[in-house]
Amino acid sequence: MTVKDKVVIVTGAGSGIGAASAKLFAANGARVIISDVNFGNAQKVAYEISQTGAAASATQTDVTSYEAVENLIKEVVNDYGKLDVIVNNAGIGPRQPAKTAKHTLEDWDRVIAVNQTGVFYCMKVALQQMMEQGYGNIVNIASLAGLKASGNNLSYSASKFAVVGMTKSAALEYASKNIRINAVCPGYTQSALLDQLKSVRPDMEDLLLRTIPMKRFGEVDEIAQAVVWLASEETKFITGQTITLDGGTSL
Repeated sequence: MTVKDKVVIVTGAGSGIGAASAKLFAANGARVIISDVNFGNAQKVAYEISQTGAAASATQTDVTSYEAVENLIKEVVNDYGKLDVIVNNAGIGPRQPAKTAKHTLEDWDRVIAVNQTGVFYCMKVALQQMMEQGYGNIVNIASLAGLKASGNNLSYSASKFAVVGMTKSAALEYASKNIRINAVCPGYTQSALLDQLKSVRPDMEDLLLRTIPMKRFGEVDEIAQAVVWLASEETKFITGQTITLDGGTSL
């Protein structure tokens, strides 16, 4: 995948899909900015990348703050002169699964702020820079929960449906401007969010596996492959798409 010398921001890159994507970008020659609200995690991933001889730097960013997002992209452009790719991966789930009537206001506000508003902020500021430089690429991390019903999970589902909609709307708006915008929609993938879900009840893992025709959970490296591919030169005619990686669950 051709991403050599591209300047890439990955939000929420301190763990999970974000960390795997950052490492794969770096392994393919990109200069990666590891952005995470947890600066220690971001530093750890950047250090692991630097140990391979690749280029990476760490920065702390809370994507729910528009000012923080502006500062992130401004600093990257000041340091590197451009922004080729941003991967909007930062995301959280509700603390407790609950039906809609019992969904807490706190969980709604938290999840929407990170997963939906955070993606909007990052897209808005990144697009301003990409319009100025005349090109760019955005990859949003949505979810299978943004394509089909997800019970006891209203805020997360709402936010991920929103990411899919924002991806398609913005892709249409900027297709003629040499800016591509796509999303990946992972199914159940080995991550902190999946661990949180499995902890709800003792038999949850077995229940989830029964919904996956491949009879296994996805790996973060498998999702990262799709992220980097969408950001590469090999996909120059692809925009506004949602790539589903779910082991057949949606079937």
